[in-house]
Amino acid sequence: MEANVFVLRCVPPPGPASNFTGTKVISTSRAAALKTNSKPGRVLRKNKSKEEQDLYGLLPNEYYDDEWQARQREKTKELHRRRQQEDEEEERKIEEYREIGSRLKGYPEEEVRKARKLISSFIRSAEEVEEKIEEAAEKGELTELVLLVLWNRLDLARRDDEKDVIRSLDLLYRRIETEILKREATPAMRLLNDLLNLHDGFDDERWLKECRKRMVDTFPQEDPFSILVPAGFDINMHQGQLRPPLEADDVLLRVDFVREVDALLQEVRSEQTEAEAAEGFDPESVASRLKQQERQRTIRQVEALLDLAITLKW
Repeated sequence: MEANVFVLRCVPPPGPASNFTGTKVISTSRAAALKTNSKPGRVLRKNKSKEEQDLYGLLPNEYYDDEWQARQREKTKELHRRRQQEDEEEERKIEEYREIGSRLKGYPEEEVRKARKLISSFIRSAEEVEEKIEEAAEKGELTELVLLVLWNRLDLARRDDEKDVIRSLDLLYRRIETEILKREATPAMRLLNDLLNLHDGFDDERWLKECRKRMVDTFPQEDPFSILVPAGFDINMHQGQLRPPLEADDVLLRVDFVREVDALLQEVRSEQTEAEAAEGFDPESVASRLKQQERQRTIRQVEALLDLAITLKW
C-alpha cells in the first residue's frame, strides 16, 4: 500500500505582507530623496577643492597670499584713476581745440582760407620769407586776420609741446607783426625804428654819428632865416621868388619826433615799473630775464636818440 506525502509550507497571509512591503518601499524612497536634497553643497565643495587641487601647480604662490591680492587691488584702483585722468585730460584738450577753432567763426570763410594760404606760403618760402612778407605788405595782404590765424597755429603747437614748430612760428609771428606796425606807424615811429636798426650791437659812438646824419637829412632846418626867408631868395640883393613852400604830407618835424618819442618812453617806463623780475634758474625764468635785459637796452638806446634829437644842430 502506497502512502502519498504532502509537503506543507508556511506562507504568510497576503494582506499584512503586502502592506509591510509597500511601507518599506515608501520609507526607502523618502530617505533617498532626503539624502539627495542634502548632497549638492557637499558635492560643490568637493568639486571646488578638487579644482583647486588641480590648479595648485599652475597658479603662482602669490595667488594664495592675501597681502599680494590686496596690493593687486590697489594697483587696479590706481590704473582706473590714471585712466580717468587721461580721459579728463583728453576732454580738456578737445575743449581747448574747440575754443581755438571758434576764434575764427566771425570771419568770412574765404578770407580765412586766403590767410591760411598766405601763411603756408611764408612757411614754405624758407630763406625768401623776408621778401614774401614785404611783398605781401605792399599788396595790403597783411591784416589782423593773418596774425590771428598764425596765433591759432602757434597756440596749437604750444599745447602739443612742439618746440621746433613753436620757435619757427613765433619768429614768423613777430616778423609779420613788426611789418604791420611799421606800415601803420607814424613817420616819427618809422624813423625811430630805422634808427634803432642802424645799431650793429657794438659801436655806440659810430651809431650815434649815423643817427645824427640821418636826422639832419630828415628834419627840415629850424633856424630864423630858413623860416622867414624861403629857399632861392637872395637876402643881400633882395632878389628871388617869394613862393611859399609846398606842403608835403611826409615831412617830419623834429618837435613832432621829440614829442612822440618822449610819450613812448613814458608809457614804457610805467609798464616797466609794474613788471616784476622773474627769479630762479628754470628755462622760463632765464628767458624772461633775457627779454628784460633786451628791453632795458632798447630803452637806453631810445633815450640816447631822444637826447640827440633835442640837442641836434645843423
